[in-house]
Amino acid sequence: MPTSQSPFVLPSADRARSLAEALLSIDAVSLRPHDPFTWSSGLVAPIYCDNRRTLAHPSVRHAIADGFAETVADHDWAPLTVGGTATAGIPHAAWLADRLGAPMAYVRASAKGHGQGQRIEGARLGAGDAVVVVEDLISTGRSALDAVAAVRETGATVPAVLAIFSYGLDAAVTAFREAGVPCHVLTTFPMLLDVARRQHSLSDDAQALLNDWQADPEAWSDEHGD
Repeated sequence: MPTSQSPFVLPSADRARSLAEALLSIDAVSLRPHDPFTWSSGLVAPIYCDNRRTLAHPSVRHAIADGFAETVADHDWAPLTVGGTATAGIPHAAWLADRLGAPMAYVRASAKGHGQGQRIEGARLGAGDAVVVVEDLISTGRSALDAVAAVRETGATVPAVLAIFSYGLDAAVTAFREAGVPCHVLTTFPMLLDVARRQHSLSDDAQALLNDWQADPEAWSDEHGD
């Protein structure tokens, strides 16, 4: 269970390090503190995560499925349905559901405007169902928690969110705490920086910039944007 300080549940150091190494090696996570990215939100940031890259690398996606399956096995969540966020969480939810032999659903960002107008596709959910929500990335937590809310509206419960990577932003900690749901992540921002530093691809100055960004992304964006 998460501590009273944070709703985020961290992986073992070995698993977190191994996956951080893998994400860096396939450029799923890129660090550019001196030439920052512009996110879709308009914020300027020294890091960009594109976990869709994992789809092209069987060994990496297998490691992710292993991590999620072990997390489920460590908890008394059965019988269980696996729910993926659209679109990035869908493939990882499918691989996890296959590992578990469990039903699967996915949650649209909004209900369809035609047909049956479904927002949740796949498994039909209701009271008595438990659903783990699978997300690829946690930034503010908004998209994952929006999916959690949609699942809860069916009467089903959500024992946890599972995610590949989290930026570790305070906004996400606050949002998950308020939603009353833990988030189990496979690797973390501090571990990613530690791996990059050990690989000699991150200078002390670059690490300081990344730490400053994590502490206050909006202020960092204002200072380093055009």
